[in-house]
Amino acid sequence: MLEIYEMPGHLVRRLHQAAVSLFMDETGKRGFDLTPVQYAALAAIQTRPGLDQATLASHIAYDRVTIGGVVDRLVQKDLVRREISSTDRRARELYMTDKGLKTLEEIRPLVRQMQETLLEGLDADEKERFVALLRKAADAVNDRSRAPLKMS
Repeated sequence: MLEIYEMPGHLVRRLHQAAVSLFMDETGKRGFDLTPVQYAALAAIQTRPGLDQATLASHIAYDRVTIGGVVDRLVQKDLVRREISSTDRRARELYMTDKGLKTLEEIRPLVRQMQETLLEGLDADEKERFVALLRKAADAVNDRSRAPLKMS
């Protein structure tokens, strides 16, 4: 057996590949045109209307360059709108459109179901423990990431 089969990084990557594949397949079958990062961005904008792109990036742990393209595509799809900040004319605030809110409302149950499918090999206690351990491991190395999560 290859040693990588026991390496956490390799296992996390495989699980991530499955998660992205599952997301794209299941949402595509139902006519949604979203990627996992676009979904995360929509969820964050709904939670914090008016946040700027840099704050959005830090809230979902993506780099600013990636988020710029993500937001551009969400605007093109009429799911998000940009507004000039009333306190800083250079800043752009992000808000959900009605179409964005409707899309998020419709896709959210599907995303929850996909998360269950992703961990279907675990019983309820194992799922809870696994997610807690993933969170603990991710938090422990957050500052080493090129795009650390900042929830404040």
